[in-house]
Amino acid sequence: MKDYSCATKCTWCDGCGDYGIWTAMKRALVELRLLPWQVLLCYDVGCHGNMSDKLQGYRFHGLHGRVIPFAAGAKLANMRVPVIAFGGDGASFSEGVGHLVHGIRSNYPITFILHNNANYGLTLGQASSLTWQGQPMNVSPNGIPEQTLPSMDFVFSLEPTFVARGFSGNIPQLTEMFKAAIEHQRYGFAFVDVLQACPTYNHFATHEYFLERCYDANAEGHDPSDLKKARELATADTSKRIATGILYQRTDQPSFYDRLVPRKDRTTQAVDEVVKVDVSGLWEGFV
Repeated sequence: MKDYSCATKCTWCDGCGDYGIWTAMKRALVELRLLPWQVLLCYDVGCHGNMSDKLQGYRFHGLHGRVIPFAAGAKLANMRVPVIAFGGDGASFSEGVGHLVHGIRSNYPITFILHNNANYGLTLGQASSLTWQGQPMNVSPNGIPEQTLPSMDFVFSLEPTFVARGFSGNIPQLTEMFKAAIEHQRYGFAFVDVLQACPTYNHFATHEYFLERCYDANAEGHDPSDLKKARELATADTSKRIATGILYQRTDQPSFYDRLVPRKDRTTQAVDEVVKVDVSGLWEGFV
């Protein structure tokens, strides 16, 4: 764990779910025996993105809603490197929802961790696409006029190959889910929805709320290969019980890279094929 330790102090609010995700990810990487220089961590903009300078390793802090295409490009350039992307519910289901759609649809071989606190925490608590109905938020004191986007039903409609859901307060379970999601990269896109508290701006989905309702579906015998049951668990009413764990996984679908015909017989990675080319001759007609 000390290899991932960083001198930069954490600045999240007391009780923020980012602490749990930060800790679980470090544990997962260590238990997978991945050193900081062997993995690429990509962050979107938001409170979660401030994690980019809170641990050692190769880290990229991108533009709002655009972390998935960057992560996908980095992975396709060098399939030897595990690539993990992090995004908030605001960036991922509003500005960047198109990238999320094609990330899952294309089955890019990356892991995506959703920091789901149902608001834009970094910009002081505005409502996101996943904010619950009837909840007063900054800029929308009467609640949001739109319908809350049914995120899990949306994800399942895109025919994913890996879907998990966890709670930032259950670090041991999150660690195991992150490990499984990282290992799934050999098969494609792994989507992990992490429910987390935002103690400053989200006063409806609190740490206590999740603690009382979340249960481990795998421990209760859920079979992740059962698509119908997985979707039922993921989209069931969460006001009483919330199913967590690896909800769905299939390994019989080729990833985006495996479908690329020009790469079929290549033994090198794209990054190995980068060469310098003299293009000075191309400018002669413009001089």
